[in-house]
Amino acid sequence: MRNRSKRYKSEFEKAVSTPLGVGDAVKKIKSFSSTKFDQSVECVMHLGIDPKQADQMIRGAISLPNGIGKARNVIAFCEDSDVEAALAAGAAEAGCEDIVKKIEGGWMDFDVAIASPKVMGKVGKLGRTLGPQGKMPSPKNGTVTMEVVAAVKEFAAGKVEFRNDAGGNIHAVVGKVSFDDGKLVENIDAFVTHIKRMKPNSTKGTYIKKVCISATMSPSVIMDVA
Repeated sequence: MRNRSKRYKSEFEKAVSTPLGVGDAVKKIKSFSSTKFDQSVECVMHLGIDPKQADQMIRGAISLPNGIGKARNVIAFCEDSDVEAALAAGAAEAGCEDIVKKIEGGWMDFDVAIASPKVMGKVGKLGRTLGPQGKMPSPKNGTVTMEVVAAVKEFAAGKVEFRNDAGGNIHAVVGKVSFDDGKLVENIDAFVTHIKRMKPNSTKGTYIKKVCISATMSPSVIMDVA
């Protein structure tokens, strides 16, 4: 921990190695020293999956019961007839060819891209640009949909996307430190339950190996979610 701040090192010493119930884990995170900003709380799950197997990939999106305390910058790739409604629903940009050209020119100032299947033929060429950023629209996480306007509303309000990494880990923001304990617990329970339900049939052994929560600038706390 040579590069950690004195505050972080002090909080790390307060952390416990014994798994805590969700409620106690939330209280522990909140007991760490506060910072000058409202930190996000993230849930990380280490899964017993083989990320190299396509049928064991865990990917999707979820609307948490209490949101995540942050609006997201959403764009919509859609037909001209849907542009006005998408903008009214909260899209920062809506349309197709103009946005494609803008992204090809290096613009990436957005969090989520929603797309109608009808325009994916034009959006598909952005795969090499948006894919590595995790911003390429996909049916698997609900960002390619016929219901573009509804999707814009959900993601702009904080709908959370998730996808396992090469180590079999899933990361997702589940709220803010300022949330009431009960609201954070509800969000964490909802996320963990959702991932449990997505267990691939081909997975062998223990599916959920470890679950932790942490704030942006604080140590993680292990949770007991059995």
